[in-house]
Amino acid sequence: MKEFIGSPGTVSGLVLRIGQCAFAAASIGIMASASGFSSYTAFCYLIASMGLQGLWSFGLACLDVYALRRKRDLQNPVLVSLFVVGDWCWCLWDQDPIIPPRLGLDEINAVDAWKGIKESSFKVTATLSLAAACSSAGVVVLYAKDLKICKSQINLPCNRFEISILFGFLTWLLISISSHVMFWILASV
Repeated sequence: MKEFIGSPGTVSGLVLRIGQCAFAAASIGIMASASGFSSYTAFCYLIASMGLQGLWSFGLACLDVYALRRKRDLQNPVLVSLFVVGDWCWCLWDQDPIIPPRLGLDEINAVDAWKGIKESSFKVTATLSLAAACSSAGVVVLYAKDLKICKSQINLPCNRFEISILFGFLTWLLISISSHVMFWILASV
């Protein structure tokens, strides 16, 4: 079995999860400290999705700490499948993957595992985080660039909104890294 950077039960996986949790908490903290954020649905959605991401990442960070202390291997198919479903989004994928003619037995087993997962239709943390960050960024761009409300209304904390959204995108970037790592581990388990 291959070792990937960011694998569950490794120091790099723990750092990745702690980073996700920290950026999500920073996004929540900065957005919650901005006055008037609750008037905008997109900003409330960002806080809710970052809260979910923070809880998920914290739970997996605790699992990584447990695995590191007890020297346990977390790379079995059941756990990795759970991590993939939690991190990634299997959204309405009805197509079977195309199997190239030169695949070996291990790759065909990975494709069979992929076919089993495709039945699910989950929208979990990666998709929620990206959607929340994008919708919040759209509101800020509308107010700051198009309507120029941020310049006319000084009491509107647009800078805090922007920083919170930046942390939301950084959270999503770390989620996407761990999602791809989990996908490749699933394919190799």
